[in-house]
Amino acid sequence: MSSGARQLTAHEMARRVLVSSLVLLLLVVLALAVWKIRLVILLFLLAVVIASAMRPGVEALRQRGIPRGVGIAVHYGALAAVVGVLLLVVVPRALSEVQGAIASLPETRSEIHEEASRSNGLKHDVLTGLERRLAELPSREKLIEPGVQVTRGAVEVLVGIFFVFAAAAYWISERDRVEHVFVRLLPRRKRETARKTWELIDLKLGAYVRGQLLLVLLVGTVLSLTFWAIGMPYWLLVGAFAGVVEIVPVIGPLAAGALAVGVGLTSSVTTAILAGAAVLIVRLVEDYLVMPRVLGDAVGLSPLLVLVAVAACGVVFGGLAVLLAIPVAAVLVTLLDVLVLKKDPAEADVPSVMFSARDAET
Repeated sequence: MSSGARQLTAHEMARRVLVSSLVLLLLVVLALAVWKIRLVILLFLLAVVIASAMRPGVEALRQRGIPRGVGIAVHYGALAAVVGVLLLVVVPRALSEVQGAIASLPETRSEIHEEASRSNGLKHDVLTGLERRLAELPSREKLIEPGVQVTRGAVEVLVGIFFVFAAAAYWISERDRVEHVFVRLLPRRKRETARKTWELIDLKLGAYVRGQLLLVLLVGTVLSLTFWAIGMPYWLLVGAFAGVVEIVPVIGPLAAGALAVGVGLTSSVTTAILAGAAVLIVRLVEDYLVMPRVLGDAVGLSPLLVLVAVAACGVVFGGLAVLLAIPVAAVLVTLLDVLVLKKDPAEADVPSVMFSARDAET
């Protein structure tokens, strides 16, 4: 009897080891598959975030009798109009600044070497570095079909953009159905909490994206006008860059400040000091006056967690993931609050950014 029990125990242990090995193998295969299609996953997550930002407006139009498809088209049309205005107003001026910057640069490697030998300080270091980088570039014979490569890259970017906006449109239409199916998979006692958590995450993501877009426009406009007023060269390019990098938390504003000071130094030390002060003042006003009123505690993340999330996503998944670092971290923190800390998602405060926080709930 004892021998049979030992044999049964050994058989049971072997079965458990086999099952555990199969589960581990399945997880490894799944992780590899996810890693292979990580770009598609990142693009889909970006589409979900964009859909969360648009959904309150689409639902508000729907309450006035406008179908969802038409509401989505209205939002995309407004976005196209804004891009068109930027192309007509901002891009020509920016191109002229770029052309002026290119025209002022030395054209050949020998000219760069002569300019570097006559310069000192920061300008000497920049020109010396540029000369060294030019020496490392491959010759024309080593470049194979560069035009085809550029065209292929442009096509891939266009396909990615189309995928994101198409997926966002479909997600707005199918989101309620997916939520219903997901909630039905859970035990009955947990369904209402899951539904409220889903709604809370959607509201947080939407408020964050709309608030970030407002900050991008505000910072870009204010800094561009300020740089123009102090007579800084390439004021529009630097101001536009400062606005765009607002999308990248923590690192973006630091890069904008460094660029503003660097470009200011090409004119004078006074211009550089004024440019740096302008970036610092705008950042302080944004942190202490604008963001608390516009975004509030939309995502509920500490600055340290934001910095770690941005750095980790950038290192592991690449530059595109940096845009999704805060939204993904906000989702994880919300789930942690509900599942571990047992917070009621219905009582969470979400700031109103262009739309009432609860307008999107149906």
